[in-house]
Amino acid sequence: MNRPFTRLALAITFSPTAAALLGEAWRLKQWLNAELVLIHAGEKTPEAESKLTGLLAQASLPADTPIAWQRGKPAEAILKACQENGIDLLLMGALKKENLVGYYVGTVARTIMRKASCSIYVLTQPSESPRPLKNIVVNAEDSPHIREALHIGCWMAARDKDAWLHVVRELKLMGLALVSADQCSEEEYSNVQQNLLREEFTAVESLMRSIPHEGLKVNIKVLSGKSGFELARFAERKEADLLIVGAPPRKFSLFDRVFPHDLEYIFAELPCDLMIVNPRKGAPRG
Repeated sequence: MNRPFTRLALAITFSPTAAALLGEAWRLKQWLNAELVLIHAGEKTPEAESKLTGLLAQASLPADTPIAWQRGKPAEAILKACQENGIDLLLMGALKKENLVGYYVGTVARTIMRKASCSIYVLTQPSESPRPLKNIVVNAEDSPHIREALHIGCWMAARDKDAWLHVVRELKLMGLALVSADQCSEEEYSNVQQNLLREEFTAVESLMRSIPHEGLKVNIKVLSGKSGFELARFAERKEADLLIVGAPPRKFSLFDRVFPHDLEYIFAELPCDLMIVNPRKGAPRG
């Protein structure tokens, strides 16, 4: 597979985690052999330039790293800069609530996730000395970009021979609910459940056959339980470094489909970094 992304952007602010975010962005730039652009939503002033220059030096990044200065409301400014610079992967830092443990996706990030025409990478705990990805979880649920998500997961896992790729599918509980409503026997219910598990497992195997993954350590897992909740807990149990999901159809709200309102509290404490795959039109594909 070709490298999945060629032009990265980091939405940078003057936050306490700015230097760490720059370190993560530079690692991904080198890892992907891609171009990196910094996006700052704000006016270009001598003071702002001086601050960014200081951050670049602190993170040991080249002083001539391209910076896109964009006026306007933060979300709209970042989205506009992504379009103007042909960005196919936008990096953002998650924000931390002052009165709660854990991270939440802030208002700006929510707007971006609803409207972005490129993929998004949310960094929950950025480090100036980033670690390699050892456990990557891909959500193999229905999405127009499910194959792209699996391709990217395989590509990333192949970069480290010790990495595990966990491909997760959700058991469709509607069938079980219907069987239960018919008051079937315990044995019949168990048989239906096992058949549904096999169907979902076979669906994942079929997807994986179309994606090169020879030599990778792949774990296929079918989960049952509350939608989204079990996915997050699985990523937590596996100490995942990255959770990859495909973006939903554009006719639906991205945030509503990826993070339904009744499950939003789950993703308020992201178990790891999150990538939402939404290939930009015209971007190269593997």
